[in-house]
Amino acid sequence: MVFRSLKTGDVFAFAACALLSVLPIDPAAASYPDRTIRIIVPFAPGGGTDVVARTLAQEMAKDLGVSVIIENKPGAGTIIGTQAVASSDPDGYTLLMGTFANAVNPSLQPKLPYDHDRDLAAVALVARSFNIVVVNPKSPYRSIADLIAAAKAEPDKLSYGTYGTGTSAHLAGELFKHMAKVNLTTVPYKGAAPAITDLIGGQIQVMFTTVASAASLVEGGQLRALAVTSAERSPAFPQLPTVSEAGVPGYDAEAWYGLFAPAKTPPDIIARLNRSAALAVQSDSFRKLSTNEGLILVADPPSELDRYFHEEEARWRKVIKDAGIKAE
Repeated sequence: MVFRSLKTGDVFAFAACALLSVLPIDPAAASYPDRTIRIIVPFAPGGGTDVVARTLAQEMAKDLGVSVIIENKPGAGTIIGTQAVASSDPDGYTLLMGTFANAVNPSLQPKLPYDHDRDLAAVALVARSFNIVVVNPKSPYRSIADLIAAAKAEPDKLSYGTYGTGTSAHLAGELFKHMAKVNLTTVPYKGAAPAITDLIGGQIQVMFTTVASAASLVEGGQLRALAVTSAERSPAFPQLPTVSEAGVPGYDAEAWYGLFAPAKTPPDIIARLNRSAALAVQSDSFRKLSTNEGLILVADPPSELDRYFHEEEARWRKVIKDAGIKAE
């Protein structure tokens, strides 16, 4: 709005100056950042979360003008790393790369050493991802419909591999079982690699696995992809239908990456970090990563991550309860 009356403009200018003179200014926020920022990754180096976090750190450092480093704190299904951030000073120098696991842990672990709503603040939903439903290329299953038909014809015969209780690969399978009204035996592994080895060897029949773990094997003909678990088709795999399209209407199972800070971090610092993350996902490095990892880049405002987190927490709480899943 443009105020054409000079007198009116003077009034507004005076009011603005008066307001600024009484508003408290946080010295820490005014000078932020002035030293190294750490992003805690609650997984071991080399996995998908680590790769996303390192790309984010590299790009944010260019914008913020300080070093942004990654510190891996794996263990207890992300609880150790998350607790480290939840108990850190709320000054914007210790952040968490949160994932799907953070939304399901409250349902799996009734006595967490932190409370998400009390101890953490949303910064930015960086990206969403999905899994691919894959089978052995020698199997007779060429579609989700084939898989469902086989599971219904011979209950308890088909099995699917997971790599950890409560992981996206595990719960994507549980959601599929529930919505398709079939039974698949769950076979747990210590990681994606041994599970995929057994899938190729014929010991298990299907997996709901990450793009990073399966894409090259699908391309090389060692695995057959049937569908993606996202609500919409992926530009990275336009030929693959969604599970919803392929026979399980309404099915949608995503993984995601979100940046969090300790609760009570000043709003100005949260806003600065959010702007930096938004710039980072527009970089060429992130565009390349989005193709390789099957990412949907987001970088929405903090309120969107907060909303999305609580929707995910509620949705998977029901799946976990209905399936009777317990922490290992």
